[in-house]
Amino acid sequence: MAIIFDRKESGMIKLFLDGKLLTNESISLVASPKIGQELWFNALDWDNLDTGFRGSLNRFTMYAGALTPETISLRSVPLTTAIASPHGFPYDRRFMLVKVHDGKTFSPRSKSHANGNLENMTITYYPELALFLQSINSNGTFTVTYDPPDRARRSLEIQLEPEVAHLEEMDVRLHQSPAKGYKMPERVNAWFSECFGYDVMLSYLGPNQRPVLGNLSPNAAQDGGAASKSWLSSITTSIPSLLASKDVEGEGISFADVAAYLVITEESLRDVDSRLQDGTRMDVTKFRPNIVLSGAAAAYEEDYWGSITINPNKKQEKNNVTEIVLTQNCARCVSINVDYSTGKSGTGEANILKKLMKDRRVDKGNKYSPIFGRYGFLKGAAAGQVIDVGDEVTVSKTNKERTTFRRSSVRD
Repeated sequence: MAIIFDRKESGMIKLFLDGKLLTNESISLVASPKIGQELWFNALDWDNLDTGFRGSLNRFTMYAGALTPETISLRSVPLTTAIASPHGFPYDRRFMLVKVHDGKTFSPRSKSHANGNLENMTITYYPELALFLQSINSNGTFTVTYDPPDRARRSLEIQLEPEVAHLEEMDVRLHQSPAKGYKMPERVNAWFSECFGYDVMLSYLGPNQRPVLGNLSPNAAQDGGAASKSWLSSITTSIPSLLASKDVEGEGISFADVAAYLVITEESLRDVDSRLQDGTRMDVTKFRPNIVLSGAAAAYEEDYWGSITINPNKKQEKNNVTEIVLTQNCARCVSINVDYSTGKSGTGEANILKKLMKDRRVDKGNKYSPIFGRYGFLKGAAAGQVIDVGDEVTVSKTNKERTTFRRSSVRD
């Protein structure tokens, strides 16, 4: 369910839902959106609208295209339905940008790559990656648009599933997790290089997967933290999505950070908002979630969740449920401070990381980093299940204590 805003004047909008005008009154925004931009409102914002719609407007985001494992690099693609896969949602983070060093310039981060002249690009170290937007097309391609504040826009169309037979194979290693990848054609690499002003290549994972290391996998997580079978809460959800996944067997991940899924809640997001001044709201895409849930009893309740169960259309049919096992916490870095409009690190009120440092360093395995969200993996026969915005989600397992992230096997 998407809300498209038709801006009539600066800072004022009218709301349309699936082409229907929701209210004749204009609504004032803190920040003026662009025409056609998708925005999302908390459930409370709907109370006074005479629409016949009540309850939470759920939101989810699916990441596709040239995205990096550690942090989100290019901007995300919002969708409304998805097919679940053990390796994440279809097309989710199958591409990664890599900087090519000339042998003279050298980055210590190149040591973590299989090829010492290559460096995996992440928004942590390359905030200008935020200036690249993406959209998925109906013809089996996606479009990357470079939108810098001081130069003209330019776009490039890329195949979602390139034929790898004629692509050069390359070794990649992300967070010490190795895989075979493919170097995209020169026209693609040249386009990105022109945008950045230095040599860059786009790596495609193809049908390959990266191994899950440390105590991230569901099998490893079973040995940690005791859990309770009690049902903590029944919550309505939001979830990212795309098309169908062909490879649904075996444990492995894409160019995602360290897990197939990342779950956050609206309630925790609102807590971040409360730390900002002048009514500013945190851009949820900076947290790179796959799944955003609403209806938790309190902010950060998800710290203790062991698994969630998604019931399609609230039918409660046992054969159609999708269970995601939540194994570890997500530690945050300076990527959440990046100003998406400038492609530079934010300062002052934009230093979200510092604000979370005060009380969210709650994982003993990541004692210097604040926690926001839970990593997860699909369980059992749920592969191939379709999940939609509005599906009911229940917390099917809770932990007595917070889990502890084991870093030794996954650090670059």
